[in-house]
Amino acid sequence: MVLTPGDYDVPPGMVASVVTHLEMRTAAAPRPVPAPEGVSLRRIHAPAPDWYRDLFTRVGGQDWLWFSRLGLDDAALSKILCDPKVELYALEKQGHAEGLLELDFRDKGACELAFFGVTPVLIGSGAGRFMMNAAIEKAWAHPIARFHLHTCTLDHPGALAFYRRSGFTPLRQQIEIAPDPRLSGNLPRAAGPHIPIFEG
Repeated sequence: MVLTPGDYDVPPGMVASVVTHLEMRTAAAPRPVPAPEGVSLRRIHAPAPDWYRDLFTRVGGQDWLWFSRLGLDDAALSKILCDPKVELYALEKQGHAEGLLELDFRDKGACELAFFGVTPVLIGSGAGRFMMNAAIEKAWAHPIARFHLHTCTLDHPGALAFYRRSGFTPLRQQIEIAPDPRLSGNLPRAAGPHIPIFEG
């Protein structure tokens, strides 16, 4: 569907965002930053679904309405997280997970930065840049020709600029309309307070 110039009503019960796709064709140089004090990156193998949902929600769901994984049942979520071509890392502060890095190699020759972010505990500490340096290193350690991701206007307002500074180039944009996860019960009504709820 090709949209013509103009304004379009978002149906009640839905949320809309502009999605930007970005890619990196060669490994970008790391942006030097010291490891935040008491922080380490640890690979998590076959995480429990509830553990993953908790971290996913604290990183992106509560503030930025990340919702895609919250609608999956345990079996569907575990199928992704336990796939040998999916690498999941937790950025831990004093042993507690406060950052999420998920690399998806299921598409041959490419890696998707499926999910990336830190909780409010680490925002502004340099932890995001520290984790991105690790993401680039780990992605390009595989035989890939493309490292890609997408972000949207529901995400942290600095996300797109951060990805561009990290070496990703914008490719295209889409308009996404999806059911409001606060009305489906996947997120509490207080999540994403900057996005109004339109129940209709």
